[in-house]
Amino acid sequence: MEPYCKINDIIKEAIKDITPPESIKIFDTTLRDGEQTPGVSLTPDEKVEIAIALNNIGVDVIEAGFPVSSLGEQEAVKKITSLDLDAEICGLARAVKKDIDVAIDCGVDRIHTFIATSPLHRKYKLKMDKEEVINKAVEAIEYIKSHGIKVEFSAEDATRTEIDYLIEVYKNAVDAGADVINVPDTVGVMIPKAMEYLIREIKKEIDVPISVHCHNDFGLAVANSIAAVEAGAEQIHCTVNGIGERAGNASLEEVVMILKSIYGLNTKIKTEKLTDLSRLVSRLTGIKTQPNKAVVGENAFAHESGIHAHGVLEHALTYEPIPPELVGQKRKIILGKHTGAHAIKAKLKELGIEVGKNVTEEQFKEIINRIKSLGDKGKRVTDADVEAIVEDVTKRTLKSERVVDLEQIAVMTGNRVIPTASVALRINEEVKKASAIGVGPVDAAVKAIQSVIGEKIKLKEYHINAITGGTDALAEVIVTLEGYGKEVTTKAAREDIVRASVEAVIEGINKILRSQVK
Repeated sequence: MEPYCKINDIIKEAIKDITPPESIKIFDTTLRDGEQTPGVSLTPDEKVEIAIALNNIGVDVIEAGFPVSSLGEQEAVKKITSLDLDAEICGLARAVKKDIDVAIDCGVDRIHTFIATSPLHRKYKLKMDKEEVINKAVEAIEYIKSHGIKVEFSAEDATRTEIDYLIEVYKNAVDAGADVINVPDTVGVMIPKAMEYLIREIKKEIDVPISVHCHNDFGLAVANSIAAVEAGAEQIHCTVNGIGERAGNASLEEVVMILKSIYGLNTKIKTEKLTDLSRLVSRLTGIKTQPNKAVVGENAFAHESGIHAHGVLEHALTYEPIPPELVGQKRKIILGKHTGAHAIKAKLKELGIEVGKNVTEEQFKEIINRIKSLGDKGKRVTDADVEAIVEDVTKRTLKSERVVDLEQIAVMTGNRVIPTASVALRINEEVKKASAIGVGPVDAAVKAIQSVIGEKIKLKEYHINAITGGTDALAEVIVTLEGYGKEVTTKAAREDIVRASVEAVIEGINKILRSQVK
C-alpha cells in the first residue's frame, strides 16, 4: 500500500530499515477505557450506537466494556454481542474467576484478562510475589481457554516492570494458551525509543501477535503506539478522539491516518467515516473535541492566514498533508484579520461575486479592509458579514428572492411543560406547518423547522453571544448548516434568543437552497 501524503527523503531514509507487519489490527476500547473518562457514562443504547458505528468503520476488535462492573454494563455488552457484528467483541476481566464468568455469560468472542506485574503494583495493590502473579495469570488464561474463548492477556503496568520478569510472565501466558499478548503503558511513561526497544525484546521470545495499549499522560500515546509497530507489534489499542482515563489513550483517527498516510500500512478502517464517528462519540459522551484536534478537529483543514490560504488555493498539498475528504472533512477558508486577498476573492466568487465584474478593484480593496477590521475586533466573519460589506461598498442588493420565509412561530415552555414549538414556513408560496418538542425552546424551534425542511439540510454548529448587558441583552446567534455539499455560516441578533436562532437558521437554509438554483 502506497502512503497517501508526499513523504520526503528524510522520512524515507529514517524508516527504510524497519520491517513492520503488512497490516495492523485496530482494537477499539472507546466503550471500555474511553468510558472511564471522568464524567462519562454511556447508556446501553448509546454503547450499542457507538459499537455499530465502530463496526461500520471497520475496526477489528471492539472492547465493549468491563462486564463485572455493573448490571448496566452487562446489559450493554450482551446487546452488542447479540448484533452479530463483523468485529470481534471483547470483554475485560481481571484474572479473577468471577470476572471471567460474567464476561463468558455476556457471549463475547474474546476476553481481555489482565493482572499487574510492576513492583509498585505487586507490593502496594496486589500484595503478591512474582510467582503468585504468574500463577494467577496462568489460571485465568487456562480457565478462559477451557471455555473455547480467545484470550488477550495484559501485564498491567508492563512498562514499569522489570524486563526479564515481564518476558517470563508473557512466556508463561503464551504457554497457558494466550492468543494475543498486550503491552500496556498504563501511566503513559514510555518514550518512542524505549517502546520500540521493549517490543523488540519481547518479540524475540514471543511468537503470538503483540499488541500495545498506550496512555497519553505525556502526550506520547500515538507516538509510542507507532514506535511499537515499527518494532513489529501487530495490534494497537485506540479510542475515538483519544478519550480515556486521565489524559486519555492513543487516538484512533491519528493512529490510523499515520499508518495509512506515512507508512503505507493497511488497516481495515474506512477513513472517510472518521469525522462522523468522532462527532458521534463527542455528542454521546459530552466531551467536545478541541478545534485543533488532529485529523477530525474543526480546524484541522481550516485556513485563515493569507500565506496559507493562498497556497492551499493554488495547490492543496502546500499546507495540507492529506486531502480533507480522505477523513470525511472539508477544506475551509476562514475570513479574518490574517486573511489575504486571494482567499477573500475566492469567498466572493463562492457567493457569486467576481472582482472586475460585480465589484471594481478599488471596491475590492475596501472590502478587504472592512473584513480585516471585523477580524481585528475579535469577530467571527460569516458569509452574511461579507455580503453586508459588499452591499454597503457597492451600494447594491445581492440578496436574491428568498426561498423560505418564516410566517409564524409559537413557543411554549415553563415548569412541568415540555418545551414545544410550532412554526409556519412559506416555501415557494406554499405554507407548511410543523411542531416539535426539544430540551429547550430553541431546540424545539430548530427541530420544528428541520421537520419541514427535511434531513438534507442539517444544523452543524450553534453559538450564542450576549452583545449587550442586562436581562434584555441583545443576543447574537451564529449557526453553521450543511446540505447539498455546501456549508454556510449565518447569524442574527435580537433580544429574543428563540427568534434570533430561527432567523439565523432560516437565513442559512436560504443560502444553501439559493446555491442549488444558481
